[in-house]
Amino acid sequence: MNVDTIPDFLSEQRDEAPADLQHLFITFEDLWERKLWHQLTDTLIEFFHHKESAHQRLPFYKTFILTFADKINQLKLVTLALSAATQCRDSQERLSFLESLAKKVDNPNSQDAHVYAIVAVATVKLEMKELEGARKDLDKSEKILDSFDSVETIVHAAFYRVNAEYYQAIAKLEFASYYRNALLYLACIDLNELTPTERRKRAYDLSIAALVSDTIYNFGELLLHPILDTLVKEDAWLRDLLFAFNRGDLAAYDVLAGHISSNPLLEEHKASLRQKIYLAALTETVFRRPPHDRAMSFKTIAEETKVRPDEIEHLIMKALSLGLLRGSIDQVDEIARINWVQPKVLDMGQIDNMRLRLKEWDSSVNQLGNWIETKGQDVWAA
Repeated sequence: MNVDTIPDFLSEQRDEAPADLQHLFITFEDLWERKLWHQLTDTLIEFFHHKESAHQRLPFYKTFILTFADKINQLKLVTLALSAATQCRDSQERLSFLESLAKKVDNPNSQDAHVYAIVAVATVKLEMKELEGARKDLDKSEKILDSFDSVETIVHAAFYRVNAEYYQAIAKLEFASYYRNALLYLACIDLNELTPTERRKRAYDLSIAALVSDTIYNFGELLLHPILDTLVKEDAWLRDLLFAFNRGDLAAYDVLAGHISSNPLLEEHKASLRQKIYLAALTETVFRRPPHDRAMSFKTIAEETKVRPDEIEHLIMKALSLGLLRGSIDQVDEIARINWVQPKVLDMGQIDNMRLRLKEWDSSVNQLGNWIETKGQDVWAA
């Protein structure tokens, strides 16, 4: 558009805007004439944040913003363009718009903006079920991100969000990859940016992924995350189930198992969930014992984990292969000697158990000191 017609365009747009936003148009023209690009960009972002500006964003971007697009922060340019893209008629138009944007910001000095735009393209491809294309865009974005020393959190947040959505969308669900990317996304944002419904959905999906994944046995990061507090009322059982797994509580699991049928994924993985709680019970049994008393008979383990005696050896071997425990098995005497347990987040009951063990250790140290002093007699100096 000819720069001479910009004032007329702004005047027309001002007349279409709500009364409480019209003052911004005078600011737009003033900053544009004075070439104060930074201030103009921030004012435009403020304008685009208003819901009432929705119908004006696309013409604003195409007619006004593109006339000085090369002069402003490219990451903010992409931010403005993403707001404008929401007003495209359909996914195909939005895809073309965003692909053009990604090419525009593909410069050596604006690779962060380029990644931000590519991730937006991947989002639209996911909506259109073009999973292969979305994966290629995400892989390209990841390669560029890995080359950065630092990058704005909004770029990382966008990448992790869309990556998590991809792992949810593919036919063979990759629960561990979804779990990792979804948690990284939450680490990059303020939870208040999400609506209560979005927070609840993310907490629910993360919990399901943690439970059904065959590689996640430690839920520490999720258990400590405030997003779990959104699982209340009808979803409270899911939060309780996570904590039951964390402490290897078979009794609590049996009480909550009735809810498993309410979720198709949990129902489908019912057998593996049972094995997972057995493994959790085993690691908790070992953890509760002091380090010098971790040679356990198969019979003891069977009593505490409620696993059939003929399956105990397989259970221990599974725990050893997964890295949950370290030690050895005496198959002849049916004894497991454990010398290490994978660290995990502790609840108050487990912390109290550790406190009691520390008191026992302190008492045994005092007894040893008294014995040495008694036996040493005059050898030891006061």
